[in-house]
Amino acid sequence: MVGDHCNLSGERPVLAQTPKTGLSCKMVLQAVGKVLRKSKGKPNGKKPAPEEKKLYLEPEYTKSRITDFEFKELVMLPREIDLNEWLASNTTTFFHHINLQYSTISEFCTGDTCQTMAVCNTQYYWYDERGKKIKCTAPQYVDFVMSSVQKLVTDEDVFPTKYGKEFPNSFESLVKKICKYLFHVLAHIYSSHFKETLALELHGHLNTLYIHFILFIREFNLVDPKETTIMDDLTEVLCSTSGSSSSNGSGNGSGGSGSSGAGAQNHVKER
Repeated sequence: MVGDHCNLSGERPVLAQTPKTGLSCKMVLQAVGKVLRKSKGKPNGKKPAPEEKKLYLEPEYTKSRITDFEFKELVMLPREIDLNEWLASNTTTFFHHINLQYSTISEFCTGDTCQTMAVCNTQYYWYDERGKKIKCTAPQYVDFVMSSVQKLVTDEDVFPTKYGKEFPNSFESLVKKICKYLFHVLAHIYSSHFKETLALELHGHLNTLYIHFILFIREFNLVDPKETTIMDDLTEVLCSTSGSSSSNGSGNGSGGSGSSGAGAQNHVKER
């Protein structure tokens, strides 16, 4: 689990910036070449940028898990357990674990390194309580997510913990909203901070958390499939091998193909 999230935004360390040096000959040539390539593009002077290789799809990394447990069985609603109780318990747990996973790379996710909340070719915006669209950096977006979710899961009127207290009529819609935002955070970790996660040797934890979360939201239809399409290539690889790979990374990591058409597009979408 994770500690009190209220201190998350204020305590995140920021990496010191390295001093700028003069332009090298190689850098100048690269810049010139970029301009020349741009001028030859058609029809508006721009050539589609090649899709960046996704490190997290490499078989040697997709095989890594911290357990070989069958998560499809784990997410199913147990007999004699109230659905809302099950949703509340799991949603709260996922919030804590995703918060903890993000905290491991938070020092690398700064306003300079992640100037927008981007996942592959999609840029996310935060919407305040009045529905106003806010463009923010990735760490700001994550702070908005974690602070709002923390407020909800600790609200007795929304996530009741006392016996006999009823869940609100809007509970399921609130859970869906929470899961959508938590998915954005997980996807950003993969898209922008997988190298750091590898360096910390935490990719097995990340993969395991992702599998568990995706199977949970699928089991109860908590997130629109269109929302998760952007990570369909990873989902196909991880979930197709879940339960058959071992914790030391010796599973079948067959590279599933991205059924997602979004990953092949070069323009930036906004949400």
